[in-house]
Amino acid sequence: MKTSVLLVEPDFPIPPKSKNHKNFLPIGLLKIGGYHKLKGDKVKLVRGLKRCGFTPDRVLITSLFTYWCKYVHEAAKFYHKAYPSARIEIGGVYASLMRKHCKKHSPFARVERGLYRRGAAEKIIPDYSLLSSNPHPVDYQILHTSRGCVRRCEFCGTWQIEPVFEAKKTIKDEIICRNLVFYDNNFLANPHIENILHELTELRTKKETSWCESQSGFDGRILTNKPHLGGLIKKAGFRYPRIAWDWGYSKYPEIKKQIDALVEGGYNPKDIFVFMLYNWEISFEEMEQKRIQCWKWKVQIADCRYRPLHQTFDNYNPRKVGQTNSDYYIHQNGGWTDVLVKQFRKNIRRQNICIRHGFPFYSRDFETKKLDMKVTKKTKYLKTKREKVQFLRKKEINFWFADKTTYS
Repeated sequence: MKTSVLLVEPDFPIPPKSKNHKNFLPIGLLKIGGYHKLKGDKVKLVRGLKRCGFTPDRVLITSLFTYWCKYVHEAAKFYHKAYPSARIEIGGVYASLMRKHCKKHSPFARVERGLYRRGAAEKIIPDYSLLSSNPHPVDYQILHTSRGCVRRCEFCGTWQIEPVFEAKKTIKDEIICRNLVFYDNNFLANPHIENILHELTELRTKKETSWCESQSGFDGRILTNKPHLGGLIKKAGFRYPRIAWDWGYSKYPEIKKQIDALVEGGYNPKDIFVFMLYNWEISFEEMEQKRIQCWKWKVQIADCRYRPLHQTFDNYNPRKVGQTNSDYYIHQNGGWTDVLVKQFRKNIRRQNICIRHGFPFYSRDFETKKLDMKVTKKTKYLKTKREKVQFLRKKEINFWFADKTTYS
């Protein structure tokens, strides 16, 4: 029996310019939409709270971060009232991690954990036309070569949502776009990864693909054991490779090996990113040690502010002074405060700007282009730090050097 299905992306606080960004695209809904269209069902996708123009039999609402759950329940209540005869179903990350909480706040809804209908839509190519009248309104395609993860990191919910690691042997027949974004939770853990990388390299050689990205980065421990993968990743067209430095400063020799594998594979250090989890068990001072080490390596940092897996709110405001745990999660057992959380993020931002542009130090005057380029060039080519400081003070130019722990 054919049904009418309404797919709903709640009114998440995503900037309008990022609605179709590769990091926020509702890929699960697009796959489910493609699955139901193949069955002959009537399908429509809405983003936010609005009537869809037809009366659906089922309303499928996705969820993302647990701290965005209020938007999920706002959507559930809105569509339950708008279409009282429709069956309301909630799925996605929050629904999978906090099923009881979700059911408590939307008791009229059916809450689903894990993949839709046990992965029934997994092999379906996402129906990007649901986003607009354009058959493919974005310039990239989202893919999975695997589901789940071989790791069991305590701060990650992947292994709870997708407890079984499942991998594909090939993906070449799934590709319909030149630019590819992989949503794998552990891309390199796929036992067939070399075959997949060779497929991507062949397609790139034929100019059938252009670039690739791995949204969750690459498992550095696998890179350490198989450093030749760095070159295969580069040949396959992956840009901005990311690895993670989750633990303490003492792990820096291992992180260096991972970076070396990527550099030897052909990457410029400034295009490599290191995920860093802060506002966690590792203190601000030790995180600063890690940041400074990345400065020495001239690699960028992708900062990841820690929130507990079951945090149901997050009102972090980078411009607001004096926020507390009632606003957002602050890991006080690790010695973190609102001031330190914002200071570390500020330090990372300034450091990344320096690395991207090859600046030996950061200056707000440089960033806002208040200075003449001649002054910028002269400062850049002064030989010693002492000469730079003297010059900058003489010219009354503000400056910050990344090589010291910074509290202001």
